[in-house]
Formats: sequence, structure tokens, C-alpha cells
Amino acid sequence: MMETPPTRARKGRGATFNPDVRFESQARSVVDDGWGTVDEPLPPLRTTVETDASRSVLTRNTSPDVPFDRSINPYRGCEHGCVYCFARPSHAFLGLSPGLDFETRLFAKPNAPALLEKELRRPSYRCQPVALGTNTDPYQPIEREHRITRGILEVLRDFNHPFTIVTKSALILRDLDIIGPMAARGMARVCLSVTTLDDGLAATLEPRAVRPGRRLAVLRELSTAGVPTGILAAPMIPGLNDHELEAILAAGRDAGAVRGGYILIRLPHELDALLADWLATHVPDRARRVLALIRQCREGALNDARFGLRMRGAGPLADLLARRFQVASRRIGMEEARLRPDLDCSRFMPPPRAGDQLTLF
Repeated sequence: MMETPPTRARKGRGATFNPDVRFESQARSVVDDGWGTVDEPLPPLRTTVETDASRSVLTRNTSPDVPFDRSINPYRGCEHGCVYCFARPSHAFLGLSPGLDFETRLFAKPNAPALLEKELRRPSYRCQPVALGTNTDPYQPIEREHRITRGILEVLRDFNHPFTIVTKSALILRDLDIIGPMAARGMARVCLSVTTLDDGLAATLEPRAVRPGRRLAVLRELSTAGVPTGILAAPMIPGLNDHELEAILAAGRDAGAVRGGYILIRLPHELDALLADWLATHVPDRARRVLALIRQCREGALNDARFGLRMRGAGPLADLLARRFQVASRRIGMEEARLRPDLDCSRFMPPPRAGDQLTLF
């Protein structure tokens, strides 16, 4: 009988394998056929980028769990490779796996700035802050070349449209010439996501994101430049990094953050198998305990998609985490990042185009 060999981590990648796409009728599994190839070095997985031909760029939501009703995601998939990323299952809609495919087979939206301008010029459009970085990171490594996020910010600046950004990347400092003046006018906020202060843990949890110390330095530079900043301790994974909650918030406060937040790990669809395999590969001594603690926060399951519970969980352990956050935030004087940002929407104005007739009033 052929045996299923254990999965192996690939250097620079977060997921350890490609789980089957949930919409496919066939399943695939790796087996040891006895020909001695299982222990051979794995070939490198290169990142590929294809064009996403979306016809719109603004995504609307009515979720009571998030402080925004519209967002923009310049990319599908994310090269940062964060194994816990709740956006991974969205790759299944493209016929690709939420595992290694999500972090190696990326899609860019080069027409996003033009689509955004078109949507903002509609007479029916009503201005509210737009969020960047809600699904995949707008400053992931391929942004250096594609500069789509930069183009989106230029449109938002030209329209005097407020925005918020969540990122793990130092590349955001490149656009400080836009973000800084917008923040000075009350139209921009930035939040840095920090999962752990342990560089070793970060190197396997989120292999292609900048290390925690660099993120705190970015937070400090943004704060010094006058940009209102926040720190997001996310996700909190019981038994793995949840003991760092207070330390992460304090480090953010010391770097200038005025807002803080946290999110309990979410494991929709294929993500539970991905995390379980990552735990077995990287921290086998804690794997069973971490999964058991997550179940304690999810009423016996590994995920709960209900509004009001999906971000925070339920039960004594989840309640304790919430209480710890409240006490720590109060002690260091932090506002809660989940509150709707008080950004100025009154200055929104589509700029005139060449050949437009000026209005009389």
C-alpha cells in the first residue's frame, strides 16, 4: 500500500501544500510510490502575475463587524504568504488552490485607477471613506513594479476622497507624499498589522512580509510625519501568539499608534487544513493544543462565520482575550481601531476633465 508522505515547508512560502479547490469534483493526494523521489529537494516556486480583468474596483459590504462599507483590493492573492490569511479561500473562485497557489499565482488589476475614477464620477456616488488592504495587502512585493496602489491613491487625492490603509509593508513609505498631506487634511489613516514580535515565528507565519521591528519603525515614521496610525494585533492564535497581545499594543503605542485592535484567528473553508498542516510542520509539539484552544473559542468548531462572533469568538477564552484587550488599551490610552474613522468627506469633488464645461455655481 502506498503511504502519504508528510508535507515539507518550502523556503519563503507560508502554506505547506495546495489543498483541493472546494468547487472541484475530484480530489488529489500525494503518495509515496517507492521510487525514491519523496526526499528529493523541492523545486523553487516562482511568483507569477496575471492580469485581472475586473469591470469594477469598489467592493461594497454591509458587515457589522468592520468599520467601512467599501473597499479596494488592487491584487488577488498575496505574496506575503501569511499562512493564516482569511482571504486565501477566495482563490478557489479562480479555480486555484488557497494554499501555495494563493501566494505564487497572483493577479493584478492595472486598470483599477481608471475604473475607480469612473466610479467616483458617477452622479449617484456618495462619498464615504474607502478601505485599502481589507483582503490582500495593497503593498505586497509586486506593488514595487506594478504601482497600482500608487495610482489608486493619486485618484483618491485628486478627488479629495478619504481613505484608510491596512498593511504589513514598509513600501507604504514610498507614498508618504500623498498620504501625509491627505492625513493633514483629515482624510487618511493607516494601520500596521503586527502578528508577533518574535522574528523567528514571523519568518514561518508570514515569510515574505517585513519583520515586526521594521513594521514598528514604519509606524514611527508615519506617526512622525503626522499620519494618524493604529496597530492591529492580528490574528491572535490561542496557544501560539495570544500571550503577546499586550506587548504588541504597547510596542505600537511607543511607535506612535493612537488606535489599537485585535482579531481572533478565522479559519474559513480550506484554511483549517492549511493551519493544521503548518502547525504539524513547524510546531508539532503545540499543534494539538493550539487547535483545541481555537475550538474552545468557536463552540467546538474551528470556524464560526456568524456576524458578531467571527472576529472575536465566544466562550471563556475568547471573553478573556477581549477583556485583556480592553484593560491593556485603557492602561496605555489607546482608542479602538474597529470604530468607524472620523475622516472628512465634505471636501469630495470630482476634478474637471479636459474639455469639461465649468458649472456656474
